[in-house]
Amino acid sequence: MLQFRFSTALEKLFHTSRKRPLTDIVRHKASVPKPLCFSSSCPHVHRTSEIKTLRYGGHRAFSHVSPPWRRPLCTKAEGAIEPSEPVKKDETGQETAADKRRKAGILPSLEDLLFYTIAEGQERIPAHKFITALKATGLRTGDPRLKECMDMLKVTLKTTSDGVMLDRHLFKKCVQSNIVLLTQAFRKKFVIPDFMSFAAHIDKLYEKAKNLSGGQVADYIPQLAKFSPDLWAVSLCTVDGQRHTVGDTKVPFCLQSCVKPLKYAIAVHDHGTEYVHRFIGKEPSGLRFNKLFLNDEDKPHNPMVNAGAIVCTSLIKQKASNAEKFDYVMNFLKNMAGNEYVGFSNATFQSERESGDRNFAIGYYLKEKKCFPEGTDMTSILDFYFQLCSIEVTCESASVMAATLANGGFCPITGERVLSPEAVRNTLSLMHSCGMYDFSGQFAFHVGLPAKSGVAGGILLVVPNVMGIMCWSPPLDKLGNSVRGIQFCQDLVSLFNFHNYDNLRHFAKKLDPRREGGDQRQHTSFGPMDYESLQQELALKDTLWKKVSPTESNEDSSTTVVYRMESVGEHS
Repeated sequence: MLQFRFSTALEKLFHTSRKRPLTDIVRHKASVPKPLCFSSSCPHVHRTSEIKTLRYGGHRAFSHVSPPWRRPLCTKAEGAIEPSEPVKKDETGQETAADKRRKAGILPSLEDLLFYTIAEGQERIPAHKFITALKATGLRTGDPRLKECMDMLKVTLKTTSDGVMLDRHLFKKCVQSNIVLLTQAFRKKFVIPDFMSFAAHIDKLYEKAKNLSGGQVADYIPQLAKFSPDLWAVSLCTVDGQRHTVGDTKVPFCLQSCVKPLKYAIAVHDHGTEYVHRFIGKEPSGLRFNKLFLNDEDKPHNPMVNAGAIVCTSLIKQKASNAEKFDYVMNFLKNMAGNEYVGFSNATFQSERESGDRNFAIGYYLKEKKCFPEGTDMTSILDFYFQLCSIEVTCESASVMAATLANGGFCPITGERVLSPEAVRNTLSLMHSCGMYDFSGQFAFHVGLPAKSGVAGGILLVVPNVMGIMCWSPPLDKLGNSVRGIQFCQDLVSLFNFHNYDNLRHFAKKLDPRREGGDQRQHTSFGPMDYESLQQELALKDTLWKKVSPTESNEDSSTTVVYRMESVGEHS
């Protein structure tokens, strides 16, 4: 049974209705106490102290709306359904009140609202207008979550006379399979509401870093020295699957050390924290990443230095062959990347193995100190280690991997869980403290975000609960980090409040792209699809819902929203 929180006004309504038949109340609209108050358990009404406006009108699309003297109240309580949902019946086989309201035409479908938002008063819209509006939200037409919508759009356009225009009914047919995601996008309910504005800022930061010179392309692995120093790319993917790329984002490059946090996450996902850290420490080493040095317990300091990464490699599928291990990790990384590009450079692998004397030395040192699990073939593990370093990605696919970490282990563009929460938390913690070679402390201080760099020029950056970013530019500074990548990360946090400690109270305010408008949270619960905007755009002139002040009471007003119904005459 539904339970409502009664306000003083609602109690007054009940007292009044007990003294007079309900039919009288309905017949004499003026006798209804104003304002009327109901609980905000409806998912369309956010719990906020701000009062929302909900207007409704009588355009041709809504001509079936019941006249105001028939239905002065409209509440959608907990458990009520959307107009687009299938009709559900209660235990007695009778339709619910929400179903009857929907059949009476009180509420339009989400598909209708989406069409009117895009159409701007037109009867038909060109398909490219929908696609353009979709891209402005940050979604891509190739998003796996929109596959049904895009496939249906292609099929539907073939049936139209001009192959371009969609009316309301054809539009509904195309979007109905993905209407929840599309409604979130167009109502600006994604983590970055004003995505186009945010993307414009990213482009400016990219151009600023592009002008930097200096740094050297890594040459101790011969295959890496072949990359042009002019290559520069930035890709990002938010936890809602919003995408933006700029630069050479489709050029494949090897992960190199950027694979270290990923394989550590796989090891923790498979074995748990306790087992993995029997063999590997958690502290920054304070030394170069390729030093032959262990901690006081004769363990590698952490999984982000070569010694720790080699031991971590030995923990993956311990009893399997190298071929099986490699396939296992590749499948894991493809799931993290939402099945986007993950490849392998055999030339880089051969180059790594031929020039990997230091890593062989580290391997033998680890074997001497009995750092590996019992029965480990050290030379076989080194081969596997070189293979993992030679895995290829693009900036675009790697940004989805980073976004999977930012999203607590769920891939944003597929919705599948890839990593356990424990694995994600541990990985981000170690990236924050140890991920940037000997620059880790400086990076944590100035940028304040988990990151991992690689000698191929990549920087895998995670903004927890917001987005993942991959920067790639081959020229490196003296500490082995991408010159342009470091500059971009520092500029990003200088502009936006992404630093881990930027959101403390009384701090100087930066731009917050997570809030509509950039610097302050907007209190509109319906974004661009609210009924008020719809009425203005379509010149609807009939009954409307008017927000009024909440009734004074001892109740928490943040959970109460108040509406009353007015006729157009009253409003004007």
